[in-house]
Amino acid sequence: MTKDKIKANVSKRKIETVKGIVGLINNNSTIIIASIKNLPSKQFQNIRKSLRDKAEILVVKKRIMLKSIEESGNKKIEELKKFVVEDSAVLFSKEDPFELSGILAKNKKPIGAKPGQIAPEDIKVEEGTTDIMPGPAISEFGALGIPIAVQEGKIAIKQSKVIVKAGEEINEAAASIMSKLEIKPFKIGLDPIVLCEVNTGKIYKNIKIDTEKAVQDLKIMAGKALGLAQKIAYYCKETIGYLLCKANSHAASLNKLQPKEEKKEENAQSTEENKSQESGGQ
Repeated sequence: MTKDKIKANVSKRKIETVKGIVGLINNNSTIIIASIKNLPSKQFQNIRKSLRDKAEILVVKKRIMLKSIEESGNKKIEELKKFVVEDSAVLFSKEDPFELSGILAKNKKPIGAKPGQIAPEDIKVEEGTTDIMPGPAISEFGALGIPIAVQEGKIAIKQSKVIVKAGEEINEAAASIMSKLEIKPFKIGLDPIVLCEVNTGKIYKNIKIDTEKAVQDLKIMAGKALGLAQKIAYYCKETIGYLLCKANSHAASLNKLQPKEEKKEENAQSTEENKSQESGGQ
């Protein structure tokens, strides 16, 4: 095959690729550019399978994607070109962009730490027994200031301790201990760089979705709101039971404070009223 024929075939392939991507841009409402850096091929394929009914995922060269955005004729998504980078995948979908990002977050897998990485948050070893036999590991725990004891032939951590603070570099000793304790502080998967609403051209950056933390935060806020509602006597179906019990308790306490003579008079008066009502009825 001559060079001219090879060039013609390559150009034809590019044209077809661009045409296909333009179709995806125009037929979907959401575009997500996500990093695939350091993502193993097997995991990428698993993510692609899990999203098969929700999104089309492509890995394309930067210049092909830029050309496709231009050819789409959608001026609203021009800004998206700033975020097209190498080592990225592009997701096309009709789903809500944040819902899709939540699915990507759920598909992330925890992985261990390597020396030189930066801790995403405080990394702590928890108090309790381990399956680690005493030996060289004792000095490793000691180097990190982790208080330990030997119980039933195994190392036990006497007190929880943060061994790497958020933003700090993980050293070899910390990485080794984390490996032994199976602490996996990192998650690997598709990391959204930007979300784009095709119809409006609106772009969202630095998206971090943690559904577990969000649920936990909602539980904490709901608990605080309930406590405040009870304190200010705001009645609703969640507080009415508590408020009625409290009112009944207060009534019982006030009743105990009432003098006995007043109680007798009240009882006598109540008896007279009842007799009067009965006589009237007859």
